[in-house]
Amino acid sequence: MIRTSMAALTLAAVCVFPAMAHVSLETNTAKTGANYKAVLRVPHGCDGKSTIAVRVRLPEGVISVKPMPKPGWKIEKTLGEYAKAYEHYGEQETSGVRELTWSGGNLGDDEYDEFVFRAYITDAFKPGQVVAFPVVQECVGGATTRWIEVPAEGKTADDYAHPAPTLTVIEK
Repeated sequence: MIRTSMAALTLAAVCVFPAMAHVSLETNTAKTGANYKAVLRVPHGCDGKSTIAVRVRLPEGVISVKPMPKPGWKIEKTLGEYAKAYEHYGEQETSGVRELTWSGGNLGDDEYDEFVFRAYITDAFKPGQVVAFPVVQECVGGATTRWIEVPAEGKTADDYAHPAPTLTVIEK
């Protein structure tokens, strides 16, 4: 009985580990036409080196982005024009945050942390659509890990070494 339980636990850990090794979103679904709290989970550094910056590119159609301050880290908001105007609480938004960068901190390779922002998921996305949030993780000594691979149709994040964090849009 104990051997069976241990084997089951070992198998479960092996099956879960690959998903935990990637930068990911804590909540992987979001409603169209609603606010979304994004929690980027960074589980380790780059090849044994500490993380000193985390940069996320916001996909077109994700607007009204506001990062949560993080003690010890500086936040930079890169602004830009949207490809089209989006309605948000009765107003037309034509520009906003296109990229967020947290820098200046030090997240050890053997440590875990979360980087949080709020955003509005516009009706540019249809229910069932998968939306990628490419992340670049910069580490001490110039090491970089680019979590930017977007799975092709019929594939999953587990098919890639450095998949971008994604969420699936659901109905309001």
